[in-house]
Amino acid sequence: MRGLKKQRRIQVIALAVVALAISTALIGYAMRDGINFFRSPSEIAAAPPAPTELFRIGGLVEDGSVLRGQGTKVTFRVTDGGASIPVSYDGILPDLFEEGQGMVGQGRYIEGTFEAVEILAKHDETYMPAEVVDALKEQGVYRETDEGPAIN
Repeated sequence: MRGLKKQRRIQVIALAVVALAISTALIGYAMRDGINFFRSPSEIAAAPPAPTELFRIGGLVEDGSVLRGQGTKVTFRVTDGGASIPVSYDGILPDLFEEGQGMVGQGRYIEGTFEAVEILAKHDETYMPAEVVDALKEQGVYRETDEGPAIN
């Protein structure tokens, strides 16, 4: 009788482990397209991603680089102080998008240009995404002042 209870307990535990493994695999499979990696312009310049990879780029919009084309087509350059990457976007930019300010774009790096499908801008005068701040600190161009963050 005692051996039967122990055997049943082991079977239940084994079944629970298998169910957990299957559910984890299904969740990972469902999320595979929802995970977007962040890269700074320096990382992209050093190791360009595949043209099929969807990822996010963040940095500062380079002063004097915004060119508006026909309709909603816009091109500009994004930098982190170490490298500068050209960005192409066809759509309506956020109201707070401007030169010298932080931005995050989502898209693909194709033939030397980041083709964005979404552009996000800062939401107030001191906000900058944590990934962008980290990348700028690595480059040595970010510093904190009494008035808020500043770029060297």
